[in-house]
Amino acid sequence: MQQPENKRLVVGITGASGSIYGIRLIETLLNLGYAVHLVISNAGWRVLKEELDWDVTNRESLLQEKFGHRGGSLIYHPVSDIGASIASGSYLAEGMIIMPCSMGTLSSIANGSSDNLMSRAADVMMKEGRPLILVPRETPLHAIHLENMLKLSRLGVRMIPAMPAFYYKPQSMEDLILFLVGKVLDSLRIPHQLFTRWGEPDERG
Repeated sequence: MQQPENKRLVVGITGASGSIYGIRLIETLLNLGYAVHLVISNAGWRVLKEELDWDVTNRESLLQEKFGHRGGSLIYHPVSDIGASIASGSYLAEGMIIMPCSMGTLSSIANGSSDNLMSRAADVMMKEGRPLILVPRETPLHAIHLENMLKLSRLGVRMIPAMPAFYYKPQSMEDLILFLVGKVLDSLRIPHQLFTRWGEPDERG
């Protein structure tokens, strides 16, 4: 049975450091019953191997192992599959998040190159007026990075840099990761309880 379009989201993971952000986002969306269309760049797979020690030899089997036991549904698209459903504006999805987003992918989107499924799907979101959220992960930033972010921001793309907050007194790295995932969900108006908001009581045990 096909998921309604308001329960479909596209998630991209690129070669920027911080792949765990994207993994936690996928887990959360699946737990909420979303159909997640996943695109991982070749560099993104390399980072998953280096940062999370994933054996990425058999990619689809690995994704089934990591996410198959959750709710929702995961639909994996190879980054080279330019004919995938999400490459067309006629395929309805609620939006797209690239988390983390490398400066190379950000540049590709800013310049409309659409040279792979990641940048094409992002281009579709922009041309169809659907939410596109980028989570840049790079430091320091030079002028070209900043100019590309400003260009996309002026076109309505939401920038949520991977910058943790400390006002809620995070107690672990997981708290810092979930804070950023929660900020992405806030931008999409998706209810969650991933972090303690300013002015609310801390209900952590």
